[in-house]
Amino acid sequence: MGSETLHKTLRPVHLWAIAVGMVISGQYFGWNYGFPQGGVMGMTAASLLVTVFFACFIFSYAELSTSIPKAGGPSAYAARAMGPFAGFMTGIACLLEFVFAPPAIAVSTGAYVHFLIPAADPVYVTTGVFLFFILINLIGMKGAALIELIATVIALAGLALFYAAGLPHVDTRSLWGGGDAFIGGIGGMLAAVPYAIWFFLAIEGGAMAAEEVRDPKRDIPRGFIWGIVTLGIATVLTLFVTAGLGGGSGTPADYPLPQALSTVYGEGSWITVAVAVIGLFGLIASLHGIIIGYSRQTYALAREGYLPAFLSRLNGRGVPVWGLLLPGAIGVVCAGSAAFANALILLSVFGAVLMYCLSMVSLFLLRRREPGLERPFRVAYPVVPAVALALGLLFLYCVVRYSLLTTDLPLFGWNVPLWLVVAVIYGAGIAYYGMRGRLSAAAAARGAEG
Repeated sequence: MGSETLHKTLRPVHLWAIAVGMVISGQYFGWNYGFPQGGVMGMTAASLLVTVFFACFIFSYAELSTSIPKAGGPSAYAARAMGPFAGFMTGIACLLEFVFAPPAIAVSTGAYVHFLIPAADPVYVTTGVFLFFILINLIGMKGAALIELIATVIALAGLALFYAAGLPHVDTRSLWGGGDAFIGGIGGMLAAVPYAIWFFLAIEGGAMAAEEVRDPKRDIPRGFIWGIVTLGIATVLTLFVTAGLGGGSGTPADYPLPQALSTVYGEGSWITVAVAVIGLFGLIASLHGIIIGYSRQTYALAREGYLPAFLSRLNGRGVPVWGLLLPGAIGVVCAGSAAFANALILLSVFGAVLMYCLSMVSLFLLRRREPGLERPFRVAYPVVPAVALALGLLFLYCVVRYSLLTTDLPLFGWNVPLWLVVAVIYGAGIAYYGMRGRLSAAAAARGAEG
């Protein structure tokens, strides 16, 4: 077993690459499932609302992550603000987000490859890619961050190509014409919110690498701010061009960008194929980045006593091996069924939104209880975090009302309601926490004080 201290190797550009890279696949798939919920205009309104939320949230989150630069991220903030049990509950929410997002991304990777090579079995591609990037993460953070940087830059280049090819052919009638432009009114817009969140989901994961940033107090705000600006611009353009090419109608696909371009250039055109190929780099960037995130979150929870101690063991390269492999095994099993994709997205979004709300509550409590805490970056308090918390609570309602209570997960021939899956996960987690008893609480308290 190697050192129990993570290595400080990351600079702002690496943090930007991790934060944007974790999210960039959300530009290439997943969000388009919101079109059948609210139509083009409903999805657009939901996306604008989500963009405002993430702008407020990420500035607030930068204050938390620079004040408490720990690998546990939100679980460390909640533990310090509300005690070890709140830290545990927040950590489970974060794991829901980061364990279920990678298999959904892997499923889309298989779909993109199948679009390019119809003979390729998407299930084999999905599981093979997932396993490959789990193994890649064993090389250590510095090498993993470099791969993330390269994949993120290529993925952004692919988006630029998509915009350049698609913008001249945008038909405004596809944006607000016809009876399907605003399906279901306000209810349809709220139902589209969980999919609009996919545009930005996991950007906060960069904070989980906080202990590996060379100068976290200066570099974390820079990385986050650059990240939210990058993603905000991309979200507006991706939604506008895809919908303008007619991508807001018909059955959603796991490869919406090349599907939209194919209506103008044809499926076999070089530009459609090029966007599909480059889109794979976007999916790879997010898959790779979120694997980094879940391994660090698992490591942090185990280090604080919430999970078994062996999950915090590091190899000689500073990689939490078991924290990487065990959640990865769960993800590989989930990724083996393409039928899970939509449900996996919704499970991940639920965990994310719950964690966002708990993080904002933590910020308010820490401001009141620890006014002397060093805060190298200060958000415009209380307005910005209040907006983030209010919208976060609205989004939590949307995810529960329009997703968990209305969507089933197909398991062994049974359709299991998503709310029941969440209840079982949290029930098992709380039971484990109870059995750990004072040992978990004491360990978490020591970590929160550090």
